[in-house]
Amino acid sequence: MFYRPADGHGLPHNPFNALITPRPIAWVSTRDSEGRENLAPYSFFNAVAYTPPQVMFTNTGAKSDREGGKDSVSIIRETGVFCINIVSRALIDAMNASAEPLPREVDEFTHAGLERAECTSIPCSRVAAAPAALECRVTQIVPLLGRDNSMVIGEVTGIYIDDACLIDGRFAYETFTPLGRLGYHDYAYVTEPFTLNRPGQT
Repeated sequence: MFYRPADGHGLPHNPFNALITPRPIAWVSTRDSEGRENLAPYSFFNAVAYTPPQVMFTNTGAKSDREGGKDSVSIIRETGVFCINIVSRALIDAMNASAEPLPREVDEFTHAGLERAECTSIPCSRVAAAPAALECRVTQIVPLLGRDNSMVIGEVTGIYIDDACLIDGRFAYETFTPLGRLGYHDYAYVTEPFTLNRPGQT
């Protein structure tokens, strides 16, 4: 089949997200100027540069009690910092609990039963049980085509890695089993990583 998105797809469910898979999940933690904390997952997320290291995630919705996006983006506009927590298989239920559309004053760490740890390079909490976390300072918030769509780009100013996830100096996926987002309500675990050298590499 072929379809133009503007004309509709004619299927029972939108296939767009299912075509771009698996996608990493940015589990974004923030703290507002009054000390209230927020935690929410975003599945439009990736690294965008090595030097300096930079990442992005995209907000694609709004809340009735916030202007300019969901809680995460509103707080990032206010404070200029955020932390991306890497989601492991063990944390899938807590991650899903934090996706619930809660009032702005509700702390998702508490709601999801998560222990928090203080970030080192920014004033923010991270998920203590996460295998890794990227502490970021925002560099751009880019408006995107469409209502309530915006891309947050940040420079990574600090990186936490759980020592238990390091084997022979390598961040070992098998120690925590990464989680990826597929389409619809579907997810996937990375359980069989393999090495493939590019042509000319040894």
